[in-house]
Amino acid sequence: MYKKILIAARGEIALRISRACKELGIKAVAIHSEADRESLHVKLADEDVCIGGPLPVDSYLNIPSIIAAAEITHADAIHPAYGFLSENPHFAEVCKSCNIDWIGPSHEIMNNMGDKAMARTLMSEAGIPIIPGSDDLLDDENHALKLGREMGYPLMIKAVAGGGGRGIRIVRDEGQMAELFHSASKEAETAFGDGGLYIEKYLENPRHIEVQIFGDGKGKTVHLGERECSIQRRHQKLIEESPSPGISDELRKKILGYAIKGASYIKYESLGTMEFLVTSEGDVYFLEMNTRVQVEHPVSEMVTGYDLIKEQIRLSSTGVSPMMDASATVKGHAMECRINAEDPEKNFKPSPGKITFYHPPGGPGVRVDSHLYAGYVVPPFYDSLLAKVITYGDTREEARLRMVRSLEECVIEGVPTTIPFHLWILGRKEFIEGDFDTSFIDRLQK
Repeated sequence: MYKKILIAARGEIALRISRACKELGIKAVAIHSEADRESLHVKLADEDVCIGGPLPVDSYLNIPSIIAAAEITHADAIHPAYGFLSENPHFAEVCKSCNIDWIGPSHEIMNNMGDKAMARTLMSEAGIPIIPGSDDLLDDENHALKLGREMGYPLMIKAVAGGGGRGIRIVRDEGQMAELFHSASKEAETAFGDGGLYIEKYLENPRHIEVQIFGDGKGKTVHLGERECSIQRRHQKLIEESPSPGISDELRKKILGYAIKGASYIKYESLGTMEFLVTSEGDVYFLEMNTRVQVEHPVSEMVTGYDLIKEQIRLSSTGVSPMMDASATVKGHAMECRINAEDPEKNFKPSPGKITFYHPPGGPGVRVDSHLYAGYVVPPFYDSLLAKVITYGDTREEARLRMVRSLEECVIEGVPTTIPFHLWILGRKEFIEGDFDTSFIDRLQK
């Protein structure tokens, strides 16, 4: 087993991984920018190293500084978490060249599945339906215009690298193409260091279903059920749950089968997520693969009983995990709400500032993943995620009511948060009945 792991992340996920390390008897090394000196993930780590200035490019995206931190602390491995460099194959390759283990898939798999155009090709070879779109990267806006005329509108321009809803634009007619092409490319370049784009046919109002998978790198893959991720705003997920309330058992079996088939075809290793769009007619299309742990992984942990981070570390360190030899059984229902430092009354404007009071919810079936404490200053340089509230119930309605109760208990003072917006969604008739798709929030806000 590893003796020491450097966590190449910040905030709640860095703290989550640090806790898993300690439960495995592994020392955790936190890296941080100058702006994150007082973050809880730094305070609770065994060791910490400041790697640069507040801007991500100077710190959390600075590969030489992160490698240097791993070397001076004698870390055996690096866990990339999510965001920043988590899906950067070059970073994984550099780790390997420096004899530092990368806790995740190989850089070859990351390169293939992180390149969304290549991922589409591989999944098509595996026999999984893909959304009609461009076979290669777009050369420029004229190339995009040409494909638009051939395919017809609406279309979706998408960043070839990264995820999290960044670098995505819906183009409804030719007149929008030039402006949206350049804005998507610029956003992708800023977020991922790669402004490459491709095009897909835009599917109107599908459900977004993803499957948590775990592979051994030799072709054996297991799944941990599906997650419903259709409650989104600007392609950013807000509420996730498992199992999905909107698909039949037959459709669920098909989606889970596609996920296993696709991951096994590429001999995937470590944790990953296969994402699909499902139309109202029941057609299923591969969307993308995330070659990392996801923000919403606690949902799958709650309904299966597995600690995914510990099993990911165990597999990377020893080559074995009991999760690979057991068929995951989904029991009950779980939901997750992402609480952001944003002001819903001001078009979700980011709201950095000092947390003057913090009281997390508790009680049966409630979990909170957060790096908050009273006095913490939310910096303006990073993602606005403050906390994830996860609830579990024997039924979906019990999980929903427990979430409502938890959010009503949760007190975060000093900055506006999205808690009132989540409560509004949770009380809508359509949500209660499970009758929604990815257009749900856009329709309600019109």
